[in-house]
Amino acid sequence: MKNYILPVSIVISIFSFFFLLIGFGWTLNTHFFGQKQEIAVNTPDRVETENENEEKDIVALGDSLTRGTGDADGKGYIGYLVEQLQEKTNEEITIHNLGITGYRSNQLLDLVKKQEVQRQVGQADIVVITIGGNDLFQSGQTLLSLDLEKVDQIRIEYLQNLEQIITNLRETNENATIYLVGLYNPFIDLADAEVTTDVVRQWNFDTSKLLDQYPNTVFVPTFDLFQLKVNDYLYSDKFHPNTEGYRLIAERVASLITW
Repeated sequence: MKNYILPVSIVISIFSFFFLLIGFGWTLNTHFFGQKQEIAVNTPDRVETENENEEKDIVALGDSLTRGTGDADGKGYIGYLVEQLQEKTNEEITIHNLGITGYRSNQLLDLVKKQEVQRQVGQADIVVITIGGNDLFQSGQTLLSLDLEKVDQIRIEYLQNLEQIITNLRETNENATIYLVGLYNPFIDLADAEVTTDVVRQWNFDTSKLLDQYPNTVFVPTFDLFQLKVNDYLYSDKFHPNTEGYRLIAERVASLITW
């Protein structure tokens, strides 16, 4: 049998074509498969940064002032408070309004012990409270027969309830800032205004003194806001704030909140 020998030129052409295929394959792998792998690694970090968005939770507790009774727009000080806070931060604010019209301190104490309320308080960054007006004024009955000894007893019971309320909130959430809105005197331009003014001032003083015993707990004064032009800021029932009155309270609370 004769050996068949390929010409040298053909052998060179075959080897050249073989190396060309290797080089072309390496180029494809580098520019396509390699680039795809780099994108897969970098994409998760970029998406996580773009979706990063913190929220602030506010739980509002208390009586009809928290519900916003008397506000023509139905927002109450809580609604205006959120609007003003949103001007100070780009973070999303979630509000849980748990206020109930007519509530007194003993009823609020029962409320904060409920499991669902404790769950919401436990997640809150801020807790705001209005309470005490119904304890003191009792739908105006306190003023019809102004008995200072009875007022003192009412105040003592209120402070005992308030102490348990704040203690419960602190046990539920150690870090949230608690803001308690003080009382104004809606009857400051009526007869016995001097006596009712003293009563409300003492009430606020004792409330503030109690709150001083707890960390990160703030008393929010409102007496001065209504003192000079009380009727300009009251609803037609001459007890609850009107829209402007609620705006004043919201501004005062917002001025004390820092994120």
